[in-house]
Amino acid sequence: MRTPSRRTFLQTAGCGFGSLAFNALCGTGASAGSLHQKTPPIQPRAKRVIFLCMPGGPAHLDTFDYKPQSGKTEHPGSAFKFSQHGESGLWISELYPEVARHADKLCVLNGMHADTGNHAQSFRQMITGERLRPRPSMGSWISYGLGTENENLPGFVSLNAHEQFVSSGEFLPSYFTGTPIGTNGESMSLATIPNVTSDHLSQRTKRRQLDIVQAMNRDHLGSRSNDPRLENVIESMELGFRMQALAPSLLDVSTESQSTLERYRVGRNIKVGTCRPSDFGRQCLLARRFAEAGVRFIQVSHNGWDQHKNHRRDLKANCESTDAPIAALLGDLGQRGLLDDTLVIWGGEFGRPGLKPSDKKDETGHQPAGFTFWLAGGGVKQGLAYGSTDQTGSKAVEGKIHFRDLHATILHLLGLEHDKLTFPHQGRLHRLTGPEGGKVVHEIFA
Repeated sequence: MRTPSRRTFLQTAGCGFGSLAFNALCGTGASAGSLHQKTPPIQPRAKRVIFLCMPGGPAHLDTFDYKPQSGKTEHPGSAFKFSQHGESGLWISELYPEVARHADKLCVLNGMHADTGNHAQSFRQMITGERLRPRPSMGSWISYGLGTENENLPGFVSLNAHEQFVSSGEFLPSYFTGTPIGTNGESMSLATIPNVTSDHLSQRTKRRQLDIVQAMNRDHLGSRSNDPRLENVIESMELGFRMQALAPSLLDVSTESQSTLERYRVGRNIKVGTCRPSDFGRQCLLARRFAEAGVRFIQVSHNGWDQHKNHRRDLKANCESTDAPIAALLGDLGQRGLLDDTLVIWGGEFGRPGLKPSDKKDETGHQPAGFTFWLAGGGVKQGLAYGSTDQTGSKAVEGKIHFRDLHATILHLLGLEHDKLTFPHQGRLHRLTGPEGGKVVHEIFA
């Protein structure tokens, strides 16, 4: 047998390396569907989701879970005052005065519970339904199930996510992965969207360059009959190009009125103690703009709720930096007729135990057995407090909702059946609610 020459060996090896790179680009798993808009199998109440994600564990007893005995007994409670708001009479802490003006829009879930008090695992379960293994995020599943209302934009956008919390599509086709814009408080501009910008080339040159690459891809596709992975790559590259034309105008909030920028507190970074600086107002304003433009799932993150020491000070700072922007978002969505079919979600991976009145320590821990989320719009009841924790706020006792139940409920509001929204991977079908499944909480539907 003739020994191959050095040139032949390098040529062959080069093809092998190219094949490896190509397969990595394609990803793994079968394809199903695309980003094209899809009709859900059941009548939807909502068309899109804005998830106001609060990593670290917001203190439920200091925000939305009122315990009347607080400050009067040795039971742990809140160091902050609560009062009733709106026609519904919802109890809301003094830390959220602007959100309280929208009390009659809120559906407060005080019976939330999770499996673990470990940040990373509980956060993963909140986002993906699985606490131990990497899985597609809720935004990716929703994008997979419904597609996007605007084919020039991704179905899932993640604003200012902490670098370790940037959500992944995992084994779903690559174009269902969340597009991250800004991390850890960075300025959110087109330059922060990975692999989209190329300022040294004109738009015409970029189009010609992509056409050449796509022509080769399509020629290759012709030799690989029915290869969905390559089709995914071609579609993802086209989406990236289309985003370059539309994203800059969406990210440019200078076109908004001064009064709007003021309501959202755009440009006001707040940092107290260990809290991260975050231009949260800009995120909420961008979330409204992306929702208007047809993005299916927008995740907005305000990091820094992991408050153990200096709890009162840091909690107050976090609420101060999120209160007005959230209120402005709810107000704008309502005024523009978007709240009816936009589901807004607020919450973190767990809650925090209350402080005893006699305890001079200003420290809190983790509380996964009972905590609070709230929803607004998107077909849920307004001005409702559903479920409750026990007298000390330490565990959910009524209207208990696990993350799997929350996921099943969100999917149902969007017209998707959680037990039928599946994807094949490694020999079995996977779903957001996992093998255990979830229960749709019909009681909170309007």
